[in-house]
Formats: sequence, structure tokens, C-alpha cells
Amino acid sequence: MKSAARNKLLPERIRRLFAPRSLRFQLLSRSLLILLGLLLFIGLFQFLFMQQFLFQNKAASIQSQIRSVPSQVWARLLSDPQRDGDFDRRDAEYLAIPDSNVAFVDLNGTVHALYSRGAHGKVPQLKPTFYQKALQPQKHGDDGEAAYHIIEDEHGDGQLIVLSPLYYREQTTGLVQVSTRVEPLQHVLFSQLAIFLVLAAVALLAGLLTLLPILRRTLVPLSQMVDTVERINAGNLDERLQTELSQLEIERLSASFNGMLERLQHSFETEKEARETMRRFVADASHELRTPLTSIRGFLEVLLRGAANNPEQLQRALQSMHGESERLSKLVQDLLTLARLDRTPQAEKTDGRLDRLLSDMEPQLRMLAGEREVALTLTTEQASWFDADRIKQVILNLFQNAVQHTDPQQGRIAVCLQEQADGLLLTFEDNGTGIAEEHLAQLFDRFYRVDSARSRMHGGAGLGLSITKTILDIHGGTISCTSQPGQGTVFEVWLPLR
Repeated sequence: MKSAARNKLLPERIRRLFAPRSLRFQLLSRSLLILLGLLLFIGLFQFLFMQQFLFQNKAASIQSQIRSVPSQVWARLLSDPQRDGDFDRRDAEYLAIPDSNVAFVDLNGTVHALYSRGAHGKVPQLKPTFYQKALQPQKHGDDGEAAYHIIEDEHGDGQLIVLSPLYYREQTTGLVQVSTRVEPLQHVLFSQLAIFLVLAAVALLAGLLTLLPILRRTLVPLSQMVDTVERINAGNLDERLQTELSQLEIERLSASFNGMLERLQHSFETEKEARETMRRFVADASHELRTPLTSIRGFLEVLLRGAANNPEQLQRALQSMHGESERLSKLVQDLLTLARLDRTPQAEKTDGRLDRLLSDMEPQLRMLAGEREVALTLTTEQASWFDADRIKQVILNLFQNAVQHTDPQQGRIAVCLQEQADGLLLTFEDNGTGIAEEHLAQLFDRFYRVDSARSRMHGGAGLGLSITKTILDIHGGTISCTSQPGQGTVFEVWLPLR
């Protein structure tokens, strides 16, 4: 079974390897193209350099052989340059250059054949301008590289021609022209080129065989990344890519993927928490709305069964229904307030003084406190930036909360405003029943109540502190609570100046 599975995977792997869009194929092909381009450049450079070297070396060899001819031979030659090759045989050995034609060019540009052993046995002739340039000693002296020319004769064969000035008694008497075929040199040149092409093909093959395992090993981290990413889904976001690798680019890519996965996981968790919060919110809201509606319905049923004819029962039922309707109205109003704050979390802030706002609200606070003692301490006149209506709601919510949890006769509520750091600190302290430590963490959650029965008795639905915290979040402020059972509660509100 494993063998069959491997045979099925083999064509797929080959297809992936040689697919034009495969990264491995692109890296391999581009590397080989670069290697091929370098080899072609080196081959062209080597061919031109080798050609120049062979021609120059052949010309230097011919010129050296010309210069080795004794001066007596040239003296006999110059005594009668019109012989056209009919000279003493003992001089032939000095001019016998293999597979070459030797000629003498006088000052008039006339070419006299001296020795013919080249192809077709005919001495080629150059343009007169070449001979004139060769006779100029300032350009073609005895020192320096040998001058040569490459031409094609009448049969289409390439000829290498070397011109060497001939001096007699410190005067230029003419030129010695030696011509030889370039075919033997080209044969050597193309032989070297063929050897280079074979070596280049071997180098390309070796590069292919070498690059394949190197690329495979280099791309292993990338393949592992693909396998890891394929395992990740909405239910498995805890998986992370390896970041400690030997390749900087792959490490950066892995780190980027891990960052994206962390953000996705955080988004999923936030969405999950939001859904759970919404579910609890809807359930709690439904429960809170059902309670007063059930009470009203019960009283209506009692009245329908005949209690309406009893004035005392009718009055008691109407008062209870009125209380429940007020409680229901307050709950709906709180829900609408939270909905508006969630939908448009912004406040119409203006420049104002919080101490003046508290002073204006003092009569209202004392009326809400009843017989409870109220201490208002304002130690700063610092102006700040806030929404007066929203902050009034915060003050009333916290003060009303203190009123509900303190004794009507022995209760004491202290409200203190002071400047702290770069903000204002507003404190609400009471001597009420206090709050157990296990409730403090959830105190600002929606519909959360420490004492459900007591909160309902006062018409609370557990939304006041949640609304307070939302308003303070919009202002960039904070709220905290410290409390111990039987020792009262302290709420601290901090608001920034700007």
C-alpha cells in the first residue's frame, strides 16, 4: 500500500518540480541560465583572446624568422630584386618558411615573389596604403609587436600577412612580405572551442545535479511552513511556525505568519467573548423584563377575578403595578442608554469645572440621601474637559448606589474631589454593608448584582455601574472599587484634564 501511494505521489512531485510556477523550478532554471550566460561570455572572451594570441604569436614567429636571415642574403637579393624567385638555392633555406609565400616589396610598392610554398602558389597583394604605413618607421619600428593583416585571397581562403621593413646600410630598402594560411590556426582555435563547449556542457550538468539537492534542502523550511499552515483552521489557531531557522527571510516570514495567527486568534476569542456577552446580555435582559411583566400580569388576573370590587385590594394592586411599570421603564431606559453608548461611543465634551457641577448638584444629592449624612469636600478648582450630562449621570449612579447600601438613619456618604497627577480624582465613600472580595471583579458587568433581592427592592437591574464605566471609558477615565463587608465601600473615579 505504501509503495502504491508513493508511486501516485511521484508524478505529482515531478510535476511540482518542473512546473513553471514552481519556486524550485524558477530558482533552478534561473541559476542555470545565469551559469550558461557566464559560460558563454567566458567562451566568447576566450575565443577572441585565443584567436588574437594565435595570430599574434604566428606573426611574431614569422617576423623573428625574417630577422634571422643574414645580411649577405639580403645584399644578394637587393643587387637584383627583379629576379622573381630566381635566386641562389643556398639562400632558399633562409627563406623557406613552411606553407608560406615570401615576397619583397620595393619602395614603389611592386611585389616580387621570392619563395612560394603556400596555397595555390600565388603571392597575395595588399592595398598600397598598407605598404606605405608599414614603411613608416615611427609607427612600425623594430621594437614592439609584429604587425599582421588577415585577408581572403581570390579562392576565398584566409591569409595571414606579415610585413617587416628591410634595412640596408641604415636605410629602408623595402618590405619583406610573408603570407601563410590561417586554416591551421583556425583548426587549433575551433578544437579549443569544441573542448570548451564540452566542458561547459559538463559544467551545466554538474550544476544541475548540484543545485537540485541544494534547492531541495534550502526550501525544506518553506515546505514545512506550507504543511503547518495547511493544518491551521478556525478551530486550531494555537499552532505556530518555527522561527529559529538558518534563513533570515524564512524567519521573517514565519514571524509575520505567527503575528497574523496571533491577531486572528485574538479576533476569534474577542468575537467569541462578544457573542457570549451578548447571549448573557439578552438572557439577563429577557429575565429582567419578564419579572415586572409577570407581576403586572398577575395583578391584572387578580383584578379580573373580582378583586377590582374591593377598594383596598384594588388600591394595593394598582400601586404594585405602578411600581413595576416604573421599574420596567427604568430598565428600558438603561438598556437604551447602553445601546446608544455602544453604538456611538463618544461624548460632547466642553471646558468646565467639576467642582461647580458638584456644587450645583448638592441639593439634589442631599434630597436623595434623605436622613443620611452627606459630606461634600471640594479641594480643587481645576478646569477639565468633560460632557456635563454624562458626568452627572455617573455622579447620580454612584451616589444612588451608596444610598441604597447604607442605613437610612445611620448612613454616611462622603463625596471628595481633588486634583491628582494630570487628572481629577472623585471619591464616593460610604459606611454601608460593604462588598465581598469575590464580587469586586464582576462589579461592573452588565446585570451583575451582589444582592439580587435587595437590588430589585430598590428597582435596580444591575446596569448602573456598567453604564458608569462605559461613560468613563469614553472620557478616557477609570473607576475602581475597594470594599470590605461591614466596613463600607469606596468608589474612585479618575478623569483626565484633557
